[in-house]
Amino acid sequence: MYRWEITRAALAQRVFATIRSESYDQAAATADTLLSAGLTTLEISLTTPFALEAVTTLVREVGDDAVIGAGTVLDAVSARMAIEAGARFLLSPSLDEDVLRTGHRYGVPVFPGVATPGEVVRAMEWGADALTLYPATSFTTAWVTDVRAIMPQAALLPCGGITVAAAPDWVAAGAAAVGMGSALTSGDRETVTKRLTDLLERLADTA
Repeated sequence: MYRWEITRAALAQRVFATIRSESYDQAAATADTLLSAGLTTLEISLTTPFALEAVTTLVREVGDDAVIGAGTVLDAVSARMAIEAGARFLLSPSLDEDVLRTGHRYGVPVFPGVATPGEVVRAMEWGADALTLYPATSFTTAWVTDVRAIMPQAALLPCGGITVAAAPDWVAAGAAAVGMGSALTSGDRETVTKRLTDLLERLADTA
């Protein structure tokens, strides 16, 4: 798949999960719950023990049924390792040109972190496939609306601290998709499944 095809597939549901766990087994169990409940995009944070092994296993298991990425990719070395592990996209809380170059060299989309209009412009000049707004708790939905009013080409992905209740508001404000962590993944399998199902329905109804 081309980078733009992967990006489109990754953001199709307007939400993706960030899995940051204390162990490989916990990350695998969380991913299984989300994927079984119908989520089609998630990323494993490289802060998770054996994160790359988790990425490799998930990619092998889901094939083309879901888009599995790597998160918290801070440098070119981590980017290359994540790509070799099979990550379909790279997400970072920071803006690093070498991460973008590495991802694009191997046809993998990169979603770098931005926090100012200047960083938005710089990231787009460097070829970013989408832009991670992190942490979203430091911003408001109005920030997304205002930035996209002058740069409608900016595909913003607010991440960090977004709740299920607030997620549709971010999308309505102009976010291409939202990244969600524990607000989406916490609880038992039944709870997570119901929460995700309700959220996907609400996002599908959001203009």
